[in-house]
Amino acid sequence: MTEPVPSMRQRSPSAERNREPILAVLRTVLPATGRVLEIASGTGQHAVCFAAVLPDLDWQPSDADLQARQSIAAWIAHDGPPNVRAPLALDVRQPDWPVGTIDAVVCINMIHIAPWSAAQALFAGASRHVRDGGVLFLYGPYKRGGAHTAPSSAAFDEQLRSRDPSWGVRDMEEVVALAASAGFVCDEPVTMPANNFSLVFRKRAQAGDAR
Repeated sequence: MTEPVPSMRQRSPSAERNREPILAVLRTVLPATGRVLEIASGTGQHAVCFAAVLPDLDWQPSDADLQARQSIAAWIAHDGPPNVRAPLALDVRQPDWPVGTIDAVVCINMIHIAPWSAAQALFAGASRHVRDGGVLFLYGPYKRGGAHTAPSSAAFDEQLRSRDPSWGVRDMEEVVALAASAGFVCDEPVTMPANNFSLVFRKRAQAGDAR
């Protein structure tokens, strides 16, 4: 990757708005120490913020998009703490994630702006790499019981599907069922501002797993 420059730093107003509510949940569910893989880190604003506030975690941002990785690197160069690593080029659908065993995965606002196959790949990859008892954290909008939780969520879903029919606000029950099939148990959903939810999944210990 080329040397990051300040002009590469992208800014997301939604990332600025939601970082404190998300951080409040992460403080309670992430381990005190360990390796955290952030999937689809986007601009990088969350990575530098969360890593700074949680200094005992080894924070690994990642994104499939080159411009996003350039923005992440620029944010790290600007004010990144020492416990945040250079961004990885990572598409959840690739068969091998270059991360080894990790303690947690954080994925914010991805599965509705991607095909359902990306959600399937996310849980499959997390199942391979997250240690037993580890955490997978998801944040974003969800339908419940097949229905939107607010008119604004329905409008957002329509907007997403007009851009790409494979995108859209996911049904929470389908995501929880997908997680269960990959060996994760969901905590009680956490209601967040602006009709979003935090979903916290914990990796079940597998019989005969020596990790």
